[in-house]
Amino acid sequence: MKVIFLKDVKGQGKKGEVKNVSEGYAQNFLIPRGLVSVATEGNMKTLDNQTAAEERRKAQEKADAEALGKKLEETTVNLKAKAGEGGRLFGAITSKQVAEALQKTGVKIDKRKIELSEPIRTLGVTKVTVKLHPEVKATLSVQVTEE
Repeated sequence: MKVIFLKDVKGQGKKGEVKNVSEGYAQNFLIPRGLVSVATEGNMKTLDNQTAAEERRKAQEKADAEALGKKLEETTVNLKAKAGEGGRLFGAITSKQVAEALQKTGVKIDKRKIELSEPIRTLGVTKVTVKLHPEVKATLSVQVTEE
């Protein structure tokens, strides 16, 4: 029996796949639990429409991330911190502080998307990578000045 998987089923198939399974397995287990639907012509068209809508949504998300990335490339975030001799900071600037400063400029980015290998501990301009999308990264300038 040809079925369309509505959810992932371990050992059988992933969501959106069309496969042949035994009729008893489909009728007695998969269909009653809502894991699959019978692969009729109407259901196949619905699957195609859903796949196309998902592709459009993903393309739109990537385009939005690229636009935000261009905006971030031109942005410089200014932060103030107490510093000692030689431009070393008392404490450090973390990704949370960078995210809060970005939010004040009107750009909301989760602190987990800001990739700082270690906190900023010196005065001056530091380039910080921001992961906006699995395929899109942007570089942000963070300028730390003395308080």
